[in-house]
Amino acid sequence: MLALSADLKVTKYAYPPAKKGDVVDDYHGAKVADPYRWLEDTNSPETAAWVEAENKVTAAYFTQIPQRAKIHARLTELFNYERYSSAFEVAGKYFLFRNNGLQNQDILYVADKPDGTERALLDPNTLRADGTAALSGLSVDRSAKLLAYAIAQAGSDWSEWHVRDIATGKDLPDSVQWTKFTSAEWTADGRAFYYQRFPQPDNKAALTASNQNAQLYLHTLGQPQSSDRLIYQRPDHPHWLFGPAVSDDGRYLTIQIETGDAGKNLLFYQDLQGAQPKTVELIGQLQAQFHFLGNQGSTFYIFTTDSAPKGQVIAIDVNRPERANWKEIVSEQPDTLSSAQYVGGKLILSYLKEAHSVAKITALNGKVERELALPGLGTSGFSPARVTDTELIYSFDSFTAPLTFYRYDLKSNQSTLLRQSKLSFDPSLYETEQVFYKSKDGTRVPMFLVHKKGLERNGQNPTLLYAYGGFNVAVTPNFSASFLGWVEMGGVLAVANLRGGSEYGEAWHQAGTKLHKQNVFDDFIAGAEWLIANKYTSTPKLAIFGGSNGGLLIGAVLNQRPDLFGAAMPAVGVMDMLRFNKFTIGAAWEGDYGSPQNPEEFKALYAYSPLHNIRPGVHYPPTLITTSDHDDRVVPGHSFKYAATLQAAQGGPAPILIRIETRAGHGAGKPTTKRIDEAADRFAFLVHELHM
Repeated sequence: MLALSADLKVTKYAYPPAKKGDVVDDYHGAKVADPYRWLEDTNSPETAAWVEAENKVTAAYFTQIPQRAKIHARLTELFNYERYSSAFEVAGKYFLFRNNGLQNQDILYVADKPDGTERALLDPNTLRADGTAALSGLSVDRSAKLLAYAIAQAGSDWSEWHVRDIATGKDLPDSVQWTKFTSAEWTADGRAFYYQRFPQPDNKAALTASNQNAQLYLHTLGQPQSSDRLIYQRPDHPHWLFGPAVSDDGRYLTIQIETGDAGKNLLFYQDLQGAQPKTVELIGQLQAQFHFLGNQGSTFYIFTTDSAPKGQVIAIDVNRPERANWKEIVSEQPDTLSSAQYVGGKLILSYLKEAHSVAKITALNGKVERELALPGLGTSGFSPARVTDTELIYSFDSFTAPLTFYRYDLKSNQSTLLRQSKLSFDPSLYETEQVFYKSKDGTRVPMFLVHKKGLERNGQNPTLLYAYGGFNVAVTPNFSASFLGWVEMGGVLAVANLRGGSEYGEAWHQAGTKLHKQNVFDDFIAGAEWLIANKYTSTPKLAIFGGSNGGLLIGAVLNQRPDLFGAAMPAVGVMDMLRFNKFTIGAAWEGDYGSPQNPEEFKALYAYSPLHNIRPGVHYPPTLITTSDHDDRVVPGHSFKYAATLQAAQGGPAPILIRIETRAGHGAGKPTTKRIDEAADRFAFLVHELHM
């Protein structure tokens, strides 16, 4: 399929033929062609043949790059370290996720004391030889006797829940199917749990059909799922999602309702003391975020962005719920309050200060008692805890330090090491700096730069610019063995904190949504221009990368500035902005993107949609598109149609490749072997195309 000269310079690509259909849609009078609509059908023989042919082209490309074997070997070494990915405590037992190095899935262990012997409780690696069965959710009951856990196959969002006896390691007969985007929330007595499920889809449409009409159920142990009790549903709002939580005193069931706007939610509750609990709409208007933290009697402590875009904590007495009776506990601060917990009679507050973590502990009157000392510029996170707990477990990691877990004693105010991941590299060789640059409209945007110490700014450093920019998600310093591999190869890692995220609160998020989405692309382009102007790199050495909403980002900026980048890698991207809402959970994204059915929002979506703004004859830089056959979050049809369109339009000699992973999904639960293979291909692509 490829004609290669001796120096590996690609001279011609023979892409698989992709027939063009005559589908044309009418959007508010605008006629929009969709010639590759047939590629949305992932079950058709025609699509399967196209996928197989594209993978052959891509595989042939990589076999011609001798450096790939060495890259793969070194990434395998970097991944091969003992690491902990999660830790939490329930009723005196410590639950820890650990990987010995190259295990495809982390194993859940339990210990009877902080420094006790770890006993394997759940090993997903035993479920499938290829490691593609993954743990997608878990919940320990309050007595630490039972574990509810969910298993997802091949990276799908669909999960099946089971229950395991923690003492014996044996499963009970319970099975709960057709769940997505849910926890298992135990009742106070440990005899049942609440969960969200969807109607069972048609088998052929399970990975593509729109996820609608979620329902909240209560599963009683020992009973078949068919006898589960329906707790709440809203057929008048088919796209609502329900997040259950039972208060620590067991009295209240709170229901956090997501409607499709990442910066807003509703909050309802039931008083479980009643014989037939009624659902009360405590927050019935979609105006801000409201997250239940805990309660003292009828007083609910709530994190909210209402009248406080950077977050605050308030108290609402549900017996006197009128807004005039709300009490401010922790007022809005200059830094962004990213999360809060009510533990041991105190509030544990996690702030973002210029996109990195700061942690504070306050009394219930809002007075700050202390700031938790963190090891450096990185990210901290607190494990779930209850009001009666006297200790907390928290984590810390950074770009060059893998996760470490600590215990914090709320009585003595002392931190002690709980578990530490082992290093397979020398962190002293690298440094992280934070810079700030101005976007097109003058907005100040932060960016982290990670590289070897002593970097020479000569404009010749291979640089990988990564970002996300959406859904109220903050991109903070986190450890990645694959990104470290890039830096070790001599590359610069640049991570930009674009509008659309939560780094500076709800105003920052809203500034990158709907009619303002172009701000996100402007922020990214300005970051690339800053890196070039400050001689970290140059266009031929600059690669760009992002996944999911970040894949949309890469597709959009590639259309807008194909001259600016040396290579592009959009992963599992939302590429068709006129049909994203028709598949799986896509309708829930309208809060960030807007709706193609709204005339004004259609114009904005059409103006930047990666699929619809590809221009025939343009010289696009080398592009490696990645997706997975079982991605039921962003269905692969997005990337399929985008790849076929870009290949047909390419006016220059650079390759347009698509890598389609099998038995894999959007990213969660991906086996270690597949993660290493994918990273090796990405970096081999960059080594070749950036001439490293």
